[in-house]
Amino acid sequence: MAGVLYGIGVGPGDPELMTLKAVRLLKEMDIIAAPGEDVSRTTAYTIALQAVPEMTEKETLPIPMPMVMDRAVIEESHRKGAAEIAGKLAEGKNVGFITLGDPTVYSTFSYIEKIVREMGYRTVYVSGIPSFCAAAAAMGIPLAEWQESLHVIPAIHRPDQRIGDGGNYVFMKSGRKLSEVRKILKESGKNAVMVENCGMPDEKRYHSVDEIPDEAGYFALVIAK
Repeated sequence: MAGVLYGIGVGPGDPELMTLKAVRLLKEMDIIAAPGEDVSRTTAYTIALQAVPEMTEKETLPIPMPMVMDRAVIEESHRKGAAEIAGKLAEGKNVGFITLGDPTVYSTFSYIEKIVREMGYRTVYVSGIPSFCAAAAAMGIPLAEWQESLHVIPAIHRPDQRIGDGGNYVFMKSGRKLSEVRKILKESGKNAVMVENCGMPDEKRYHSVDEIPDEAGYFALVIAK
């Protein structure tokens, strides 16, 4: 029988926020895959390893993903990665593709999963705690209440996004676009906080727009209310 591809969310950074299902499945997987040149050096693997030390005994499958904006190059990487995974599934091995947060939210897994599924293999999404939920909890604020709407924006791709009066906003992957995001926030008049590297040892918290720096790491997330 062919193996199954699992997209396993390992949460935002704190291994204690991994789900029981994620921990169980990672123990059961034949192969651990992740985007990058070396699975063991990825942030997702580092997080999961603290909860599942047995992963050191498992085969790993790196899926190289160039950090470019050229869609043609990215799509070719997805096809190559899907083919690599399909080869393992054809051998009857189950593959756990680990991803930060939840695999349904701006995850490389979703692109590869579509290709693998179209090739005739079974695929499964395994939810994890999204970074913006963990960041809101870290700051002690609700993301949405009563009739409020919640808008999630990938700041790295849409730094010119304007925000209206209605609802609350999350700007994900804001690090390299923080100066643009800060400008948007000041124009909006909304209250904003930011968490960088949520749940990780080097987590940083900022409690207002004025505290937010012009630059931060890739895992910087802004909540505007």
